[in-house]
Amino acid sequence: HTRARPRRDPDAMAEHLASIFGTEKDRVNCPFYFKIGACRHGERCSRLHNKPTLSQTILMTNLYQSPTAAAIANPSAQINTDPRALQEHFEDFYEDIFEELAKYGEIEGLNVCDNTSDHLIGNVYVKFREEESALAALNALSGRFYSGRPILCEFSPVTDFRESTCRQYEENTCNRGGYCNFMHLKPISRNLRKILFGRYKRRDDRDDRGRDDRDDRGRDDRRDDRGRRRGDSRDGRRGDSRDGGRRGPPGGYGDRGYGGGGGRSDICYDF
Repeated sequence: HTRARPRRDPDAMAEHLASIFGTEKDRVNCPFYFKIGACRHGERCSRLHNKPTLSQTILMTNLYQSPTAAAIANPSAQINTDPRALQEHFEDFYEDIFEELAKYGEIEGLNVCDNTSDHLIGNVYVKFREEESALAALNALSGRFYSGRPILCEFSPVTDFRESTCRQYEENTCNRGGYCNFMHLKPISRNLRKILFGRYKRRDDRDDRGRDDRDDRGRDDRRDDRGRRRGDSRDGRRGDSRDGGRRGPPGGYGDRGYGGGGGRSDICYDF
C-alpha cells in the first residue's frame, strides 16, 4: 500500500512564498535584483530578475561618469581630483538630472551610486511620487543622450532605499569599498537638497498662486546658489563651456575623457 501524501494548505503555501519573496530563502527570485534593481551576475544569474512593467522608480544605468572612477580606470590621465571640484561636478550633474525629470512629476528621491562595480557604477535611481510620472519620464528619455552617451532607462523594483543602501558606508566603516554589493549613495549638500526638494509641499497646501511664487523664488535661489558655489573659479576651470544654450561638462573636466583644462567641449548634452 502506498501512503497518501499529506495535503498542503494552498493558502498557507501562498503565504509562505510571499513571506520569503526577494529574500535569501527565495530560491527562485534574485534577492539582489529585488533590493537594488541590479545584480552582479546580470543575465547569467541563476535566479529570476522580475522586471516591473510599472513602478514609481526608474533606473538610468551607468549614467553618471565619475571623474574619480575615470582616474582609477586610467591612472595616467590628467584628471582634476580636488574634492571641491569633484563635488561641484557631481552637484551640477545632479541638478541637471533633477530639473529635467521634474518636468514629468514630483520627485521623491534621486540617488546616484558611488560604487565602482560594473552593475552599479554610475547608476541613477529616480523615485517619483506617482507611477504615471515615472512612465512619462521613461518614455521621454527613450532615444535621448546625455554627455554624448545614450540613456539606458528602465523601471526599477526599488522603492525603499533603506533596504538597498550600505549602512556601513553611511557610517564610514564599509571595508568592501566601491565593490560592495549594496548602494553607496553619493551625498549632495544640504543647501542644494533644500533648493531642489524644497519646492514640494504637501498637496493639500498647494494652490496655483503659491506654486507660481515658489517657482519664481526657486529660480532666483538656484541662480544665487550656483553663483556662490562656482564663484570666481568658473572662468578658470570651465572657460567657454556653454554652447547653444546647453551646459558644458559639469565641473569643467574638459572633453570626453574628463581631461583637465577649460575650453569648449565637444560633449553633446541632450538635456
